[in-house]
Amino acid sequence: MRVFGKGFNFSEDGPGNRLVYHLSGCNMRCPWCSNPDGMDGKAGEDYTANEILLEAISCKPMFFSGGGVTFTGGEASLWHAELLPLLRELRRAGVHTAIETNGTSPYLPSLVEEVDYLIMDFKHYDGEALFAATGVGVDGVKKNLESICQSGRQAHIRIPLINGFNTEDPKGFAAYLSLHAHENVVFELLPYHEYGKGKWKTPYTVKNGFVSEETLARFEETFEKCGLKLIRT
Repeated sequence: MRVFGKGFNFSEDGPGNRLVYHLSGCNMRCPWCSNPDGMDGKAGEDYTANEILLEAISCKPMFFSGGGVTFTGGEASLWHAELLPLLRELRRAGVHTAIETNGTSPYLPSLVEEVDYLIMDFKHYDGEALFAATGVGVDGVKKNLESICQSGRQAHIRIPLINGFNTEDPKGFAAYLSLHAHENVVFELLPYHEYGKGKWKTPYTVKNGFVSEETLARFEETFEKCGLKLIRT
């Protein structure tokens, strides 16, 4: 697996103190991406699954407050063939596992079976809008989200809010998500930021992406009225 970044982070990439591996490559081309250096799959250093396993086990004393290892990206699920047996071995070694994903992969259900904590993006309910912005449609995301929700397992669904992309219709989000959510599913609204803007080697194309407090409050109110559980990390 090619890793273009790693380090510890507390509570933002799953519960507790976590060793986070950023796996290189992504099938989406989100213009607001805060890790554009991981998009093309070329950046980083190659690790074997065993090297990551041994490193993670050696870090177990650091996994306080329910922490563990998180695989993110790029898009971690692109490495499903290597990641699946590694996740199994980590769990056998008593290491809590988490994955952050854009939800598009047909291999996600098999990965989820070996993951203790799932974080999944749901960027838009409208396929045309999602494809226009990212180059990928929504059908695979919806299929995975619905399957995960039907299973009754834990899921942490993140919605990045980008002005001009997905902030006009909170009712559209809530209407779809409330059909499938259950007590083990939580939602997090992530207002646009420019933390990754300086990493872009090509022109940064997002203009006026920031979200007003009024817009954020409108989403929060709509989700709460529909019984969708909101969290902040």
